[in-house]
Amino acid sequence: MTNKQSSSTIFLSEAQKRYLERGLGQPGGKLPIFNEDGSKISDKTIKSCIEKGYAKPWFKNPVKPDWLICKLTDRGRDILKV
Repeated sequence: MTNKQSSSTIFLSEAQKRYLERGLGQPGGKLPIFNEDGSKISDKTIKSCIEKGYAKPWFKNPVKPDWLICKLTDRGRDILKV
Protein backbone atom coordinates (compact mmCIF):
# COMPACT_ATOMS: atom_id res chain seq x y z
CA MET A 1 0.00 0.00 0.00
CA THR A 2 1.46 3.33 -0.96
CA ASN A 3 0.30 6.87 -0.57
CA LYS A 4 1.91 10.10 -1.79
CA GLN A 5 2.24 12.67 0.98
CA SER A 6 4.73 15.54 1.02
CA SER A 7 6.57 13.98 -1.94
CA SER A 8 7.43 10.86 0.04
CA THR A 9 6.03 7.37 -0.33
CA ILE A 10 4.38 5.78 2.66
CA PHE A 11 4.53 2.00 2.67
CA LEU A 12 2.62 -0.27 5.01
CA SER A 13 3.69 -3.91 5.19
CA GLU A 14 0.99 -6.57 5.34
CA ALA A 15 1.93 -7.27 8.98
CA GLN A 16 1.61 -3.58 9.88
CA LYS A 17 -1.69 -3.29 8.02
CA ARG A 18 -3.19 -6.34 9.77
CA TYR A 19 -1.99 -5.07 13.15
CA LEU A 20 -3.36 -1.55 12.69
CA GLU A 21 -6.69 -2.70 11.22
CA ARG A 22 -7.40 -4.65 14.39
CA GLY A 23 -7.51 -1.37 16.33
CA LEU A 24 -10.22 0.19 14.16
CA GLY A 25 -13.11 -1.54 15.91
CA GLN A 26 -11.69 -1.44 19.43
CA PRO A 27 -12.56 1.09 22.13
CA GLY A 28 -9.94 3.82 22.09
CA GLY A 29 -8.22 2.16 19.13
CA LYS A 30 -6.58 -0.46 21.38
CA LEU A 31 -4.17 -2.57 19.38
CA PRO A 32 -3.72 -6.30 20.01
CA ILE A 33 -0.75 -8.07 21.52
CA PHE A 34 -1.70 -11.38 19.91
CA ASN A 35 -2.86 -12.22 16.40
CA GLU A 36 -6.02 -14.13 15.50
CA ASP A 37 -4.18 -17.45 15.95
CA GLY A 38 -3.00 -16.59 19.47
CA SER A 39 0.63 -15.93 18.52
CA LYS A 40 2.32 -12.82 19.91
CA ILE A 41 2.59 -10.03 17.35
CA SER A 42 6.21 -9.28 16.52
CA ASP A 43 7.81 -6.50 18.54
CA LYS A 44 9.43 -5.43 15.26
CA THR A 45 5.98 -4.82 13.74
CA ILE A 46 4.73 -2.93 16.79
CA LYS A 47 7.89 -0.81 17.14
CA SER A 48 7.90 0.09 13.44
CA CYS A 49 4.30 1.32 13.74
CA ILE A 50 5.27 3.41 16.77
CA GLU A 51 8.31 4.87 14.96
CA LYS A 52 6.15 5.88 11.97
CA GLY A 53 3.50 7.44 14.20
CA TYR A 54 0.76 4.94 13.33
CA ALA A 55 0.55 3.66 16.91
CA LYS A 56 1.56 4.98 20.29
CA PRO A 57 2.21 3.34 23.64
CA TRP A 58 -0.91 3.37 25.78
CA PHE A 59 0.21 2.03 29.14
CA LYS A 60 2.70 -0.34 30.71
CA ASN A 61 1.51 -3.76 31.79
CA PRO A 62 2.77 -4.29 35.36
CA VAL A 63 2.55 -8.08 35.00
CA LYS A 64 4.32 -8.20 31.61
CA PRO A 65 6.43 -5.02 31.33
CA ASP A 66 8.01 -6.23 28.06
CA TRP A 67 4.61 -6.23 26.29
CA LEU A 68 3.93 -3.14 24.19
CA ILE A 69 0.34 -2.06 24.86
CA CYS A 70 -0.50 0.47 22.15
CA LYS A 71 -3.36 2.29 20.54
CA LEU A 72 -4.01 3.51 17.04
CA THR A 73 -3.18 7.15 16.31
CA ASP A 74 -5.04 9.51 13.98
CA ARG A 75 -2.16 9.09 11.53
CA GLY A 76 -2.61 5.31 11.73
CA ARG A 77 -6.32 5.65 11.00
CA ASP A 78 -5.57 7.97 8.07
CA ILE A 79 -3.04 5.61 6.45
CA LEU A 80 -5.60 2.79 6.54
CA LYS A 81 -8.09 4.91 4.56
CA VAL A 82 -5.80 4.97 1.52
